[in-house]
Order: sequence, then C-alpha cells, then structure tokens
Amino acid sequence: MTLRVITDLEDSIFRNKRVLVRVDFNVKIDNGAVGEDYRIRMTIPTIEYLTKRGARVLLCSHLGRPSAPTPQFSLAPVASRLSEILAGSKVRFVEDCIGDKVMNVASEGQPGDVLLLENLRFYKEEEANDPTFCESLASLADIYVNDAFSTSHRKHSSTYGAVRLFNTRLAGLNLNREIEYLSMIKENPDRPFSLVIGGIKIKDKIGALENLLPKADKLLVGGGAAYTFLKAKGVKIGKSLVDYDHLPWVTRALSEFGDKILLPTDHLVAASRDNNFTTLVAGDIPDGMAGFDIGNETVHRYSLEIGGTGKGTVFWNGPMGLFEVGAFSNGTTNVAKSMALAFWRGSKTLIGGGDTLEAMKRAGVTESEVSHVSTGGGATLRFLADDGMPGISVLEQR
Repeated sequence: MTLRVITDLEDSIFRNKRVLVRVDFNVKIDNGAVGEDYRIRMTIPTIEYLTKRGARVLLCSHLGRPSAPTPQFSLAPVASRLSEILAGSKVRFVEDCIGDKVMNVASEGQPGDVLLLENLRFYKEEEANDPTFCESLASLADIYVNDAFSTSHRKHSSTYGAVRLFNTRLAGLNLNREIEYLSMIKENPDRPFSLVIGGIKIKDKIGALENLLPKADKLLVGGGAAYTFLKAKGVKIGKSLVDYDHLPWVTRALSEFGDKILLPTDHLVAASRDNNFTTLVAGDIPDGMAGFDIGNETVHRYSLEIGGTGKGTVFWNGPMGLFEVGAFSNGTTNVAKSMALAFWRGSKTLIGGGDTLEAMKRAGVTESEVSHVSTGGGATLRFLADDGMPGISVLEQR
C-alpha cells in the first residue's frame, strides 16, 4: 500500500491553503468536559505539522450517534481541550460543519489557525455519503488529509465521498503510523508472534484471525470468546456466553490450529454479573454459573506467554473478562501488565480497540509502555482481515 503522506509534499504547498483534516474526536464527554483524550493527542503531530507550514487547518469529526443536533453531542468541549493542548495556535470552533457560516469563518482565519467544525453526524447525510453534502464539505478546503484510521472502514461523506472531490488527498501522520504497524503484523511480524484475543464475541474477529492464525505461534483466548472455543471442545461452560452462529468456524479453527490455541483452564464464575458471590473453578463450569474472568492458573500461564521472552510480537485485542467490575478485572489487569513487561524486555507490543485501551489504562499501564496503541476498534480488525478500507483506498485513487 503506497499513500502520499503530508511529509511527502513541499512545505510551500501548504502555505495559506485551507486543509480539511478528518480526525476522530469521538471521545467521552462528562459534564461538558473531555474525559480520556488519547484520540485528540494522537492527532497533534499532524495538526502541528500543518500549522507550522502556514496552513489553515479545518478539523472535522463525528461524536457519538446523535439522532438530531443536541448540546450533548456538540464538539465544543473538544475545542476547549484542543485549545489547551495547542497553546501556540489560535483554535476556533464553529457551530456547523457546512454552509456559508462555516465558509465565512474559515476564510477569516490566518495561516497557522485551527478551526474545529461541529459534529458531522448532526447531518444524516454524513453517514449516507450524500453527494450534495460531500460537495458542501469539499468546498471548504483546498487539500484533504485523513488522520482518522478508526473511521476509515466507513464509506461516509467525510471519509470517502467528499475525498474524491479533492485533487490533493493525503494521509496524516497518525494514519500512516497505524498502517505501518498493522501492516507489519499482517505481513511480516517478528517471531515468535502471539495473539491475545478477548472480548464478548468472536464474530468480529474471525476475518482477522483467518489472516493471522497461520502466521501466529500462539493464540491466547479469554473473555466471552473463550467460552465459544471451550464449548466447541466439549467443556461444560454453564450459562456462559456462546456465539452459536460462529461455533462451526471455531470448531474448524481448533481442528486446524489447535496446537497453537491456548484456552482458560480455570475461571472466576458467578450466577450473574451483579452477583457478589464469586467462585474460582477449574475445568468444567457448574450449571447455573457463568464465567466472568480467567482464573489464577490461566493468568499465570498467559502472563508467562506474553511477557516471558522479550522477543517477537504480541497483539492484544479484547479484555479477558468483565473488567469494568472490580471482582472480574484481575485477568485483564495482569495481561495489561504483561504487555508492558514484554515491551520493556524488547518485544513489539500492539494494542487495538477502545475497550482494550480503557482496560490498559485501568491497569495503570500507559501508552509509553507499549509499542503502539491503535485508535481503531472495528477498523483495526477490518484492516487485519483485508476486508476493505474505503477511507484509505480513496487516498490512492487520483
């Protein structure tokens, strides 16, 4: 995959040009303030690269899934946080993302200014890839930059339709970094190569696993996904979650790659997620009980596999249990710490998915303790599955 990145062009090309940058500022807003701001911080290198070269930067993003324009889904709090981070640049906010008002505000800007547009999804035409909306969005700028890997699997106006109307379409630094790391995993990972897969369902991960399992040395399975694998092996799992629709695929994977697939041998179980009475069981899970975390023996085994050698590559997607509940967070916490240990010992460690990032943070592991944190959830898995990334492929079409 060959893309033009912003660093491939002469600095003079950006001078006094309006540059529309698709970012992903889909962050949590609590009481009018931004919570976790990792996705905002990841875009700063691209924004500053452009402002330092005299571009007038227009940032566009979605936030949540609003059914209509509401203050709850406004990007105004993000503009405030961005102003704090970009202290050297003038950051403005406009309460729309298309139209004359936006064009007027954009035209008033000076080289080096940053303008954040209002939530793209206040218009249903954004997700519909509406041609008129695409034209309105594209008319705001001279150059297009995609720095939102996490939305690049969607064929929306801001990631695809409007992009086709630009002669100059570029990848931002964050997008390019994502592609480089994930391409390494997909095509030529350092060995030994281990996959750590968790989360509730297996279906979203099947495409990626079909590509990666033949290359992997080990697949460590936890979370709800583990019970579909255990069910396929004939282990009694009580009332634990099972993805019956994809049980045949799991059965085939165990038949073909069973020698490299590691499954939990003990579990922390309870009658329900809200039940305070938990039990550690080995082997079969009793009827009426469900598994909500991997057990201590499995934690020890997985931790040694992940952090033991300090060589190769480890990719982690999905928590090992219901980590949001303290009683069921031990497995995920220990996997996160093992990822950090593997990194410090010399392994390449990659984390993908919003839940996985949140779990890592809760475990006290910072972004500097892993090689790369992908800002994409579904996009990461789609890329690894070779399942089509319209927002990336459109950058190659000129």
